Amino acid sequence: MKVLAAGSLRTVWTSLMAHFPEPVEAEFGPAGLLRERIEAGEFCDLFASANLAHPRALLAAGRALAVFPFASNQLCLTVRREVWRKGDDWFSLLTRETLRIATSTPGADPSGDYAQELFTRMGAAGESVRRRAQALVGGCDSAPIPPGRLAAEWILHSGKAEVFIGYASYGETLRQMEGLKVITIPPPYNPLANYACAVITPQAQPLADFLLSVEAQKIVQQAGFLPSPRE
Repeated sequence: MKVLAAGSLRTVWTSLMAHFPEPVEAEFGPAGLLRERIEAGEFCDLFASANLAHPRALLAAGRALAVFPFASNQLCLTVRREVWRKGDDWFSLLTRETLRIATSTPGADPSGDYAQELFTRMGAAGESVRRRAQALVGGCDSAPIPPGRLAAEWILHSGKAEVFIGYASYGETLRQMEGLKVITIPPPYNPLANYACAVITPQAQPLADFLLSVEAQKIVQQAGFLPSPRE
């Protein structure tokens, strides 16, 4: 069975597949780019996306049999510790004009789309942040993230930015890394990232059922994800 899955699922996927009885070949990448590959004719049995929109687009186009939400996520800020000042919060860091802000690429990577939604929720202040933010990962032409590195850690430690907006599921790992500080974003501003899988072939239905199982949901939540909200 072949799976194309959002890059943010890479780490938890190994744990999930250790409890799934069938062999699965998985390839990871920005969900928007993976969807384009499926639309262009690339074969896979199941597509696991970091948003609902891409699987639903495949369903509407007749390229998927069903869509199932299975997890959710949120955003957080990761900052280089030396730029953090006592009393700083997510808003003060994003609106400090001397700090460079990095995100994933909107359209190609849902993380970038969620960052754009965050800016919208910030109102007038967010428009200035939107203009300053740079999409440095997750796009067709983005520099590849070195193997074994997280995007936030690589971007910040390589000096490309001082602040990175990314998924909160990475937060616990990033907190253990020297020189980095993770800052939470409160719910009124923080968009919910809904993950969903598109069943492309009937052979993938058992895998979709497994992702919704109590066992798989426990693994996903232990990895820092949130339950999928009931639709």
